[in-house]
This record gives sequence, C-alpha cells and structure tokens, in this order.
Amino acid sequence: MAKVIVVTSGKGGVGKTTTTAALGAALAKTGQSVCVVDFDVGLRNLDLIMGAERRVVYDLINVVQGDAKLPQALIRDKRLDTLSLLPASQTRDKDALTDEGVARVIGELREKFDWVICDSPAGIERGATLAMRHADIAVVVTNPEVSSVRDSDRIIGLLDSKTERAEKGERLEKHLILTRYDPTRAERGEMLKIDDVLEILSIPLLAVIPESEEVLKASNLGSPVTLNAPQSAPARAYADAVRRLKGETVAMTVPSEKRSLLGKLFTRRAA
Repeated sequence: MAKVIVVTSGKGGVGKTTTTAALGAALAKTGQSVCVVDFDVGLRNLDLIMGAERRVVYDLINVVQGDAKLPQALIRDKRLDTLSLLPASQTRDKDALTDEGVARVIGELREKFDWVICDSPAGIERGATLAMRHADIAVVVTNPEVSSVRDSDRIIGLLDSKTERAEKGERLEKHLILTRYDPTRAERGEMLKIDDVLEILSIPLLAVIPESEEVLKASNLGSPVTLNAPQSAPARAYADAVRRLKGETVAMTVPSEKRSLLGKLFTRRAA
C-alpha cells in the first residue's frame, strides 16, 4: 500500500513541480515504484519537466470521470522503469475533478505503487484541497521570502483541517522544503534565514535546496535534476530529503556547488 505525499504551497513559482519530479525520480532510483500525479488541471507542467509531454494521451480528468482506465493514462518513464506519471489535463478546469473520482483514483494508485506524489496547484482553491485530501505526508515548499512563507502558513492551516486524516483526528506528517536558498544573501539580509522560516512555520525541515542553474537547466531539458545532474547541489539535497522521508537520520546541510580550479580563478579575475 503506497504512501501518498502532497507537494504543496500557497504561492506559485516556488518550485513545487520541480520538487515533485526530483523527489519522484530520487525515490524511484532506490528501486521503489513511484507515481507522480499532476493536479494542476488547466496548466499541466509536470509532463514537461518529466520529458513526457509528447506521450500524453489520457490524463487525470479522463480517469476521474471514467473515460479512461488508470493503466491507459499512466506514462512510464523511459529512464527509470520504477517511475510513472499521471498527467493533468490542459484543456479542462479544476471543476472537472470530483471528490469521489479523486478518491477512487488515489485508491487505485495506492494498490499499484509504493509512493504516490501529488503535485498540487498553488493557492487554496478546490484543486489544492483535492490534491491534499488523501495525503499521508505533506511537503510544504517555500522560498525564503516573507510572502511565500506567509502563504505557506495558510496552507499548513488547511492541511490541519481539510485532509481526511485531520477530519479523523489523525496526525498528518508535515515537512518543509526551502528552495532557492542562498546563504550569502541570507547573511546580508536580502532573504530570510533558515531559522526565521522555521520559527514562523514550526514544521520539521526536510531539505534546503540551494539556488542553482542546474534546476532550470534540467527543467528545460525535460529531466528531473536528480536524474540530469545527480552530483549537483540541488540533486544531493533532494536525495537527502528522500532518505529522510524513508526514515533515515541524515545530517542537515546546505549543499554547495563544487567549482573547478579554473572556475575559481576565472571568478577571481572577473571580480
């Protein structure tokens, strides 16, 4: 029976879809079966980051409404046999999702995979609440800026009230992933420090993903950063996050990019 993770945030553009793809690929690399599900109906970006946009035939809405069976809509990754994608619809809106249909699809996915990772749309509207409804674990993604953290605080309130677990009085496991973090800028006061974010949100830190060009590069190539650049700083941070999700104790660090001697000399001269 799969564990269901929702990757969520209040604010758009913080790296939810990148995080969903990176965590999914990193988990699949450990040999466990993983399905990443795009709940962002109407936008649909997860298939782009997974490099599967030309392979979409059926989508989440088709399965929810009974127009297609789950195996018809699932797209198996060409690089990892253990990784699959259930894409969102680009031509429908979130009202096409029904409570009963989503519950049925999540139930089928639980039977088929070890992990199901739901990429939630930003905000607090219907699509987001349906994405988190059946979650066992929530990964809240935020940037180190005040508006992003404040919006994430609202999402934590929803997780504690609108999920099945919350309604049953059960604990929903919640974790924080802080993205686009730059220690130098934080020291200069240009962004919030890690401790400031943790003090506001009061949920355990799962990973700190440093600002890196590798994330954008991987997305543009249609590959999760944990597959495209596994030795990069963000990929190592996501890999550590996966180990923590699986129950391992891993020291928390902010990975940095390894620069070559030539790169260092060039930077010094440019300065």
